[in-house]
Amino acid sequence: MEQENSFPLIGDKMPDMTVQTTHGLKNIPKDYKGKWMVLFSHPADFTPVCTTEFVAFANLKDKFDELNAELVGLSIDQIFSHIKWDEWIEDNIKVTIPFPIIADMDGGVSKKLGMVHPGKGSQTVRAVFLTDPDGIIRLILYYPQEIGRNMDEILRALKALQVADKHKVAMPANWPNNELIGDRVIVPPATNVFDAKKRKDQYECYDWWFCHKPYEK
Repeated sequence: MEQENSFPLIGDKMPDMTVQTTHGLKNIPKDYKGKWMVLFSHPADFTPVCTTEFVAFANLKDKFDELNAELVGLSIDQIFSHIKWDEWIEDNIKVTIPFPIIADMDGGVSKKLGMVHPGKGSQTVRAVFLTDPDGIIRLILYYPQEIGRNMDEILRALKALQVADKHKVAMPANWPNNELIGDRVIVPPATNVFDAKKRKDQYECYDWWFCHKPYEK
């Protein structure tokens, strides 16, 4: 019988979990209530691609702070391995890892979040779960072990979600550098004929269903 994989999806609440981290025990998502959380898995400590990712995340910590977001790493490694790798990065690359790393030794958290993909071995793939201040999963990304992530894209998506929530708008491709409308945002399409007829008088539009307005911070 084919194995059925089950894990939370966009719009679901992040499952309640108590986890061991390099910063002590954490309750997810409870300890991050009121903040956005970027929970990301890496295949293993002391590996080249993962090291470059951790350095990149650490160097962008201030940018995530500005967006009220906390970083949390994870892999199926012992806490002692995490601590030693953390020290190695600081000693050899001169970068301090400022965020906690979950030691998911039995793989329970990874399996619950669908971070272990049978076709890619027993290590976690490079997953990203972005949750909002209410602990709701708003974005999920998966990368294979051999490809490092683009942290600027994670930041971009986080900022875009916050703007979308605040102003009830949508973001075009490559926002804020869209080929058609630049950093402008998309107004939700009209849902009745009366609003549709007024749309072109209210906003700049390609048509009533494709209207946009300036981006508001």
